[in-house]
Amino acid sequence: MSRIGKKPVTVPAGVTVTVGKDNVITIKGPKGELKQAIDRDITVEVKDSEVVINRPTDQIRHRAMHGLYRALVANLVKGVTDGFKAEMELVGVGFKAANTGNTLDLALGYSHNIIFEIPKELKVATLTEKGQNPKIILESSDKQLLGQVAAKIRSLRKPEPYKGKGVRFVGEVVRKKAGKSAGK
Repeated sequence: MSRIGKKPVTVPAGVTVTVGKDNVITIKGPKGELKQAIDRDITVEVKDSEVVINRPTDQIRHRAMHGLYRALVANLVKGVTDGFKAEMELVGVGFKAANTGNTLDLALGYSHNIIFEIPKELKVATLTEKGQNPKIILESSDKQLLGQVAAKIRSLRKPEPYKGKGVRFVGEVVRKKAGKSAGK
C-alpha cells in the first residue's frame, strides 16, 4: 500500500476544499484558489478537517496514482496557505536581471537582452547587491507553474561545467570539469 497515499491531508483553518463533478478538486485559501483534476478511479473524501484519497484496487496503475494525487492535493493546500518560492542567481561577468511588473529583462552574455514574460499568477522580484550575484525571486501559490517558469528561465543559459557561469537555483551545486591539461 502507498505510504504517502494513506496519509490524510490536514486542512488548516481558513481553507475550504470542495470536490466537484468530473472529480475536480477546488481548494480556496488566503493566497488564492487552485483546481486539480483527479482521475475518475481515485475517490476523494473530505472529512472534518482532512482530505482522504482512496483507490479501488491494488493494480499498479491505481497504486501509482494514489500517492501522486495525495501529493498534488497536499501541494495545493500548502500553496493556498503559505505559497512557494524559488530563488535563482545569475553567475557570470556582466549578467544582469531587472523587472518591470511581470516582465523580466535578462542580460546573459548574448548579443541582445532577453525579455521574458512572467505569467500573472507569479510574483517576480530582482535583487542586485554589490559583490553578490544578481538574484531572481519567484513566488506563487501554484507549485507546478512556479517550477515550470523557473526551469524555463534556467534553460535560457544553463550553468556550464568549466567555470559554472549561467542561471542556477540558489544552493544548486554545479559539478565542474577540469580544463585542458597542457603537457609535454
